Amino acid sequence: MKKLTILLSVSSLAIAVPAWAEDTAVASQGEGSEGSAVQSGPAKQRTFTTGVAKGRDMLDTAISASTFDQEDIQKISATSVVEIVGNLPGIRAESSGSDGFSAISIRGLPLAADGSKFLQIQEDGLPVLEFGDIHFASVDQFIRPDLSVAQIQSIRGGSASTFASNSPGGVVNFISRTGEQEGGIAELSVGLGYERYRLDFDYGGRLSDSMRFNVGGFYRQGEGPRDTGFDAFKGGQFKANVTKELPGGGYVRLYAKYLDDREPAYGLYPVGISGTNSSPRFENLPGLDIRSDALINKNTSATPGLDQNNQPVTQDLRNGLRAKIKSVGFETRFDVAKWTITDRFRFAGISGEYNELISFVTAPAGVVGLILGAPGGSFGYASGPNAGQMIADPSAINGNGLLSYGLHINAKLNSLDNLTNDLRASRVWNVGGGKFTTTAGLYFSQQKMNMYWDFLTYVQDLAGGGNSALVDVYTAGGAPVTQGGITSYALGAAPTYHRRYDTKYRILAPYGSVNFHIGKIALGASLRYDTGRVRGQLFSVDLGEGRVGSAAIDMNGDGVIVPIETDVTILPLGEPGPVHYNYHYLSYSVSANYRVADQFSVFGRYSRGARAGADRLLFPPSQDAATGRLTDPSTAFGYVKQAEVGAKYRTDHLSVFVTGFWASTSDKNYQIAADETGQTVVIPINRSYSAKGIELEAEARTGPFSLSLGATYTKAKIGRDEADPAIEGNRPRHQPDLFFYARPQFETERFTVGTSINGTTSSFAQDSNLLKQPGYVIFSPFVQIRPNGRMQIALNAFNVFDKMAFVQVGGACELLTRYGARADSRARSCRQAACPDRLFISGWMRVPKFSTPSMKSSKVSNTPPVLGTSAISSSIFATVS
Repeated sequence: MKKLTILLSVSSLAIAVPAWAEDTAVASQGEGSEGSAVQSGPAKQRTFTTGVAKGRDMLDTAISASTFDQEDIQKISATSVVEIVGNLPGIRAESSGSDGFSAISIRGLPLAADGSKFLQIQEDGLPVLEFGDIHFASVDQFIRPDLSVAQIQSIRGGSASTFASNSPGGVVNFISRTGEQEGGIAELSVGLGYERYRLDFDYGGRLSDSMRFNVGGFYRQGEGPRDTGFDAFKGGQFKANVTKELPGGGYVRLYAKYLDDREPAYGLYPVGISGTNSSPRFENLPGLDIRSDALINKNTSATPGLDQNNQPVTQDLRNGLRAKIKSVGFETRFDVAKWTITDRFRFAGISGEYNELISFVTAPAGVVGLILGAPGGSFGYASGPNAGQMIADPSAINGNGLLSYGLHINAKLNSLDNLTNDLRASRVWNVGGGKFTTTAGLYFSQQKMNMYWDFLTYVQDLAGGGNSALVDVYTAGGAPVTQGGITSYALGAAPTYHRRYDTKYRILAPYGSVNFHIGKIALGASLRYDTGRVRGQLFSVDLGEGRVGSAAIDMNGDGVIVPIETDVTILPLGEPGPVHYNYHYLSYSVSANYRVADQFSVFGRYSRGARAGADRLLFPPSQDAATGRLTDPSTAFGYVKQAEVGAKYRTDHLSVFVTGFWASTSDKNYQIAADETGQTVVIPINRSYSAKGIELEAEARTGPFSLSLGATYTKAKIGRDEADPAIEGNRPRHQPDLFFYARPQFETERFTVGTSINGTTSSFAQDSNLLKQPGYVIFSPFVQIRPNGRMQIALNAFNVFDKMAFVQVGGACELLTRYGARADSRARSCRQAACPDRLFISGWMRVPKFSTPSMKSSKVSNTPPVLGTSAISSSIFATVS
């Protein structure tokens, strides 16, 4: 029975009052045609409304787009944004295992860092955050799909560049229910083999002949699939909207949302690796289980730190990824003199927190002592039930003799408040026997970023079952090297990257489009002109100019300053630096669509959009510390150019959409890694990329059988690289040639049985193209039983064949080569693409016991070995599914 408790993910009960009919249309709140019907299945004419001027039948629109209904979400057992969008063609999603710190990209555009730099995530037609890759605040942390979501629409490329800011790659829009269907649904989800309980609900209906409402949300609580010893999952959300219908098909809608939820950032976890770069083999280390263990637990959840006023506090790692949102907004649509006016407005008060433990080096205890300057030293427990006791035999601790030397990240997201308004007007003119549609709009956005970063380094042991503890290190003479397991109140040995910033990003973007549809031909063009204004203040020793970045502080409050407390990283609060720069750019898109027949159309499009940089441009060297202006104004934004041609075929029983694409962009960014000595380094990125490929989306139905599938084949490469010309022509990291999904199912009135299949071919762990990430195929079957028209019982099993699927892996071999390790035998073996046998690695292990749909995959990063020591070979960060 152990295998069942590991593999079976969720048992759910749904009660509808009354039940929604399966073929009933859901309300569309997408771009341009609010309130219109959007229907499912290849037999229906799907009206797509996101990222376009006017909602149209897909066969009359020159875009590559997809829709995903609530029914689809239930079948793939997805409860997070990244899991859902990973089942859409063209979108590559790396789950962090939680709602947050994931990486999402599209059509081969680079995954240079976390977040979704080129893809915008929207809720009801407005961005959740203006920028999708804010440090420690990726956009998926602040949106929670639940039963209140009616449909998800995605557009890849196309007019996304001109109908939304900072979305040159595409847009994914989560559309809420608005009470068009009377009744509701409640769902109780329970993890099998682990503790997590979740209640979802949604209810809507009419208040009068011209008013309707909808309310929905969820609450969850429990330890989760990994052993932490506390409720790592806790919180929920509540959403509500009221719609007043106006004569002529218009409406006014008010809505509100409250979200307060936390999830763990499970971070890196050590595994073993052997084999070669081209064929690595991964396994659990003795006494540890990558599926159920975590670095964070009840013994490691409290650490000392400083607040943003340089005062000692205790950091509570149990807050994990915390998201708090209070938002209100309205939408309206009405007609004036044959013009259709649409306006959307939302203010969201957003705050939260980010906590994670990241292992830099996983090695035998003696090696960690050597790294910390205590050769031949001793060790003692600093937390947990054995706190204060010395470790008699460090080489045998927990049966593996290993310690982890790593980093604790705490980021306070004081304010990410977002105010957005999108006003547009459209009119259809009868011209020369055809329809000429004109649209003009004005977009305004203000994104606030008030954040504080605090880092410290630590040592802990590696014990299974949630029993890891912090460890103190002593020299051979008994002098303490650590304090409560802490080695340094900084990021490594330097006071850098200890930061506070308070900035505002204002965007004003007029835009417009024209479309002429006559007979079988539709021609379109659109423009958007973005102007950005960035102002604010920065605090950090990184600004230079003699700022003091450390001080002696009694961190544990015992009245004694020990050596580790003499060099605590602080903020130079009296010496702020300014942020003061502007930017502007023009986006455009042109297209043609030809309806060859009622069932078949072809299209072509060329677009140029851009993505403005956000907080990743703050601080030197990107920014002048004295003036607040960018040292290179061209870094303020980066263009994305795209061309696409496609064909769409649809009948009552079959639909096939195929799109060929080409995309190019440049990226100026940063990656955190480690050098050959194990020290943390920040790698500047300044390079160009290009990608070409084919997307396929298809659906077939015959009787009770149906098959949905999607696949993306991509050939991507790194163009010019200013910092490292040696990697020019390489494939970007984490970019497989092929990734795909399929969902075969058999459905009757009383039950549905099927499986979700997700897979990818191999990719490279890093841009150096040495270590391979193996491909994988995951099968996740589902069963839904409907005893009557008001109840459904569902069972979902994620990864039923227990496949170890790494979605992000990095290796020391690569870093040794990339950062100039000395030419010893180990470095030479790396250049020959052969990793040493039996490496120790540690990685972002964000996969559960393969038992919860919200934890599909995990991550792995890299840290190189300490050269000159034979006891350790490597340390890696990794992600598994």
